[in-house]
Amino acid sequence: MESRRATIKDVAEAAGVGVATVSRVLSGGSASPETRERVLAVAAHLDYRPSALGRNLRQRRTGGMGLFVPDLTDTFYGQLAEGVLACARSAGEPVVLGSTGDDPEQEAELVGMLLEQGVDRVIAVPAGGAETWSPAIKAGMTVVFADRLPSDPSTDARLDRPGSPSDEGSGAATVSDLMLLDGLPPVSRARPLDVPAVLADDRAGIRTAVRYLRGLGHRRIAFLGGPGHGRRVTAFREAVGAPVDEELVVFATGSRDSAYAAASVLFQSRPDLTAVVTGGNVLGEAAVLAARELDLRVPRDVSLVMYDDVPWAELCSPPLTVIAQPGRDMGYRAAELVLRAGSRRPRSVLLPTELIVRGSCGPRH
Repeated sequence: MESRRATIKDVAEAAGVGVATVSRVLSGGSASPETRERVLAVAAHLDYRPSALGRNLRQRRTGGMGLFVPDLTDTFYGQLAEGVLACARSAGEPVVLGSTGDDPEQEAELVGMLLEQGVDRVIAVPAGGAETWSPAIKAGMTVVFADRLPSDPSTDARLDRPGSPSDEGSGAATVSDLMLLDGLPPVSRARPLDVPAVLADDRAGIRTAVRYLRGLGHRRIAFLGGPGHGRRVTAFREAVGAPVDEELVVFATGSRDSAYAAASVLFQSRPDLTAVVTGGNVLGEAAVLAARELDLRVPRDVSLVMYDDVPWAELCSPPLTVIAQPGRDMGYRAAELVLRAGSRRPRSVLLPTELIVRGSCGPRH
């Protein structure tokens, strides 16, 4: 009877490290000399070969696609998932759904699981960087990023300035092409991952919101951000202009408790602020709750703009002004790209945002 082939998880367990560490070592990424030596020794002992992943994909492909999101309870990611599922259903493809919790290690484990199961296509709202995704791409996995790009300082700094929205039927461009069209210089070094993405026009959305608040007389405008909001906070800094009051730029982790704590501290430490832009709907919810707990009246005491339009935004009192991005369309387009990949590399897509004015913003007297 043929013995079971060693998997990347077997190597990780035997070496006493995480799957992501094994992936980094085997793909030539960063690791301490001791860890590298231990992982390579275990891999040799178990006769584990990274190239077996590629053969596994070619010989035992099971069909379907993976979808990784940071938080299944986040309404926006629910909308994105609906779009992916709708497209996959029309193509007769099953979807494997995974929640990363914005943890690169957990994301790497999910990638390894898909590879072992022969699922060679994935749509991801990435938590990790190139070190997480390079091994999967080298193994033959087709990857499309949605909503944001893998964490990389130089990439984040450049990709917050997209051009006008594009679509496949009217000469869609890669993100690099969009940068050039917007008059930006090319990145000084090559992007670590040449992977298509479906993104919203964060820069235009944030810029429009800040201009709207400025038009209402607001000058001390804060930004409340979280994981994956690097492009949005850069857009915010651009929109408010130098010098930026960094005390008004606050970040939370991905949890609701952290978002509430960050909003509460922001309101109490800077009672002079008059408006807040939040980078996502979880942060918007936290800002509403914190304002209520602190007896701040919206919009008389503080105006609120939330990135993401979710159903409960209209049910608030007053209803929230939002920067709407097309979550369902983003998921559908990402699924189209990952299904279309084959003979030619699909191009990235940039989707428009829209400022929807409701009652949570008012003039500063």
